[in-house]
Amino acid sequence: MRIVTVNVNGVRAALRKGMQEWLDTVEADVVCLQEVRAPDEVVDDAFSAGWHVAHQACEIKGRAGVAILSREPLTDVLAGSQALGGAAAVPAHTGRWLEATVASASGPIRVVSVYVHSGEAGTPKMDSKFEFLDLMTARMAALAASHDRVVVMGDINTAHTEHDIKNWKGNLKSAGFLPEERAYLNRWIDAGWVDVHRTLVGEQDGPYTWWSMRGKAFDTDTGWRIDYHYATPTMASAAVAVRVDRAAAWDARWSDHAPLVVDYELGAR
Repeated sequence: MRIVTVNVNGVRAALRKGMQEWLDTVEADVVCLQEVRAPDEVVDDAFSAGWHVAHQACEIKGRAGVAILSREPLTDVLAGSQALGGAAAVPAHTGRWLEATVASASGPIRVVSVYVHSGEAGTPKMDSKFEFLDLMTARMAALAASHDRVVVMGDINTAHTEHDIKNWKGNLKSAGFLPEERAYLNRWIDAGWVDVHRTLVGEQDGPYTWWSMRGKAFDTDTGWRIDYHYATPTMASAAVAVRVDRAAAWDARWSDHAPLVVDYELGAR
């Protein structure tokens, strides 16, 4: 099973720039999207051919939005506060968490598309990020306790270690690399969740998944690894290959993120 996550940076713009051509060739079974920034009807129409679609738009127009595309039907779909609790009904937290079950030959898989706040150090935006991360951490514990195969994936907007950000020395006080943010990722790993990408590629710089659209960041590979697959141990043990679908050139990009593609060999039940 090929499972992909990508922040599309606005699905309408991504489709105009070439996302559909990538989607036609990636041969994915499940694709999780973040920062969709479109209403339900646009998402449903865009992916009506060959996909089962779940989507939650953000209540704040033009922001956030998460979706799951699957070749197999999606069941037990929960969005936002349905999964995270009443505190997640705050408009700024909507369009950031979507989960569903997908059938496979070896049994059901729970998949989550998540888009964590970017935050801004020392501002209320950072408070919102920490509040959301608390909700997310509690839900991940519940999922791990109730499901054997789970993948929580998406744009976490946090680089975990110095290997995950090219210019880490210059970002020690920046949102996305604060010790308080990185502590959440440590907590997930301590609880048994597996960072599939890092586990498969080993300890090295990158591969990064996001580069600023400004300057020469993409050309010089001055990136951040902020998109993840966090899997339960049973699911992670089935991961056999990972790649970042980095565009061949700056002007060939259809998002400021690149898709993170993971293959899982699940076998038959």
